[in-house]
Amino acid sequence: MDSIYQSIEILSKEKGIDAQIVLDAVKDAMLIAARKHFRTLENYEADFDPKGGLKLYSVKTVAEAVVDPALEMTLAEAKVLDPLAEVGTVIRQQKPTDALGRISAQTAKQVIFQKVREAERDTIYREYADRVGELVNTTIKRIEGLDLVVDVGKTEARLPKREQSRLESYSVGDRVRCVIKIVDKSAKGPGVVVSRGDAELVKRLFEQEVPEIYDGTVSIRGCAREAGERTKIAVSSRDRDVDSVGACVGMKGMRVQSIIRELRGEKIDIIEFSDDPVSFATHALSPAKISRVTVLDPVDHHMEVIVDDSQLSLAIGKKGQNVRLAAKLLGWKIDIKSEEEKRQEVQNAIELLSTGAPVSALIEHGLAEAIVDALVLGDIGTVERLGSMTPEDLESLDGIDDDAVNRIQQAINSFYGQEYGSEEYAGEAEPLAEAEPVVEAVAAEESVSEAATAEAEEAVAEEKATVVEEAAEEAVNSASGTIDGPGE
Repeated sequence: MDSIYQSIEILSKEKGIDAQIVLDAVKDAMLIAARKHFRTLENYEADFDPKGGLKLYSVKTVAEAVVDPALEMTLAEAKVLDPLAEVGTVIRQQKPTDALGRISAQTAKQVIFQKVREAERDTIYREYADRVGELVNTTIKRIEGLDLVVDVGKTEARLPKREQSRLESYSVGDRVRCVIKIVDKSAKGPGVVVSRGDAELVKRLFEQEVPEIYDGTVSIRGCAREAGERTKIAVSSRDRDVDSVGACVGMKGMRVQSIIRELRGEKIDIIEFSDDPVSFATHALSPAKISRVTVLDPVDHHMEVIVDDSQLSLAIGKKGQNVRLAAKLLGWKIDIKSEEEKRQEVQNAIELLSTGAPVSALIEHGLAEAIVDALVLGDIGTVERLGSMTPEDLESLDGIDDDAVNRIQQAINSFYGQEYGSEEYAGEAEPLAEAEPVVEAVAAEESVSEAATAEAEEAVAEEKATVVEEAAEEAVNSASGTIDGPGE
């Protein structure tokens, strides 16, 4: 029986678990096998004797009146087994273990393995749960489909396909450096998942290669990665005399080249961190040259970046990779536009203002869609044309009544108040209200013009009459003088 105890000790050392846990698992297995073999309702206990091995006992309590023979026995029966027995004493009777049979032994074996696996998972979880993100050296043990099983020392870990780099290929026996990503206590297979594609791997490699990062002079402020393609890492320095980017690059690029070789040629952009999002975005979108950056929404972290036409493809990157990594690094939504696209956008906005906004824009200002549809059917396409119409003109349209006219007037006031909101458009704020006075003013102006014209014509006529009278008088006088002259 010493061999059983030795086997338990060997198993516990191999699995890295306490020998008592294995021993308790063996006891539980024997109890389950006994219940399955004897098929009684008795209580059983298993005990381990280093010299005598495993022993099985049935347990009964001494009672004055036996109610359940499977759990109780009389005092007389107990005296046979133990002369010192009294009412309430627990009597144990040894059962033969060799009678359990092959099936019961197989059941016990399965229980032992299950208990040992559970204990092993608990041990692994306690050891590796606090090591998530740690860089570990592993050896590829076997290949299971697209996943790899690696040896991390005391246990096995899984390197899934999704956590592998596109540039890398592996074979059994290769040594690779990974980071611990997940420790799962309830996993069926290896509970530790390691990664070669996580951004934490790049951070850990920089910490090993750059002494300034290890001692805290230079700190990593962010890292965005697409494994096998490109990585952007932002760094900053606490010492004014230490260049954070230069420290990571190293003399002649030796430090970063060492990391690139470890990542099988993956491109790495080292960026200087800045608290100013505009400056940070300018650095993050390198190698593209940025013309200007505009923060559209500081709350929702939304910005617009304008680049020269020749820099647009470089800023976006292959399949949008450069701007995608920059947005991930900043934590901002980035809209990239070329100078030509921005000019076209501004021109379209100017044309929209000059040609007029569509009447559908009034829906946002409280105008019902039914009224908008009626205006469109009436060939009223823009807000400007609608504002130039009088209430009488509007009521002549199908589906427009007095209430609709009031609603239209309110929507137009709201539209001009929001879109322009300045003195320049103050006269357009209430176009319908001014429609009638404007018409009256024009009519009055026309009346004044007609009166002035009539008065002028009358003055001209009087002047002409005066001139005619003076000419006639002068002619008479001249004639008189001529006749008198010869007579004298």
